[in-house]
Amino acid sequence: MGKVSKLIVIRLLPVLLVTASAIAYISHIEGPDAYALRNAAPMIIVLILSAITLYRGGGSWSGAGWRLPLGTLGFAIPALGLSLYLHYGYSVDLDGMFSGGEHPQALFRFLPLYTVVAGAIGFAIGWIVGRNV
Repeated sequence: MGKVSKLIVIRLLPVLLVTASAIAYISHIEGPDAYALRNAAPMIIVLILSAITLYRGGGSWSGAGWRLPLGTLGFAIPALGLSLYLHYGYSVDLDGMFSGGEHPQALFRFLPLYTVVAGAIGFAIGWIVGRNV
């Protein structure tokens, strides 16, 4: 294993731990009946984007410029934030958010699409900002 490979693995570990924790939380909240695997997609995309960023940067977050790091961060904040917030709201029935609905878990059917689109918009904004840095 080369020096660059070790740097990539070491710098990817925190991202891996955060995404694994988020996937475990989502699986716990949704239970076996809902769409936990589908809702893990934004977290997996964050992990893939982080790996690509580190690979292109030679083991450094900003080694290849600021486009990819800011794009990855721009994807992660809305995608993970929206998904985790709605799962938290579901778990504690935040302001009666889900107690009044007939099928409250139906939200989780389309949530991955919403979070990936929000993340893609954040990625584009981060990419544009990174281009001008």
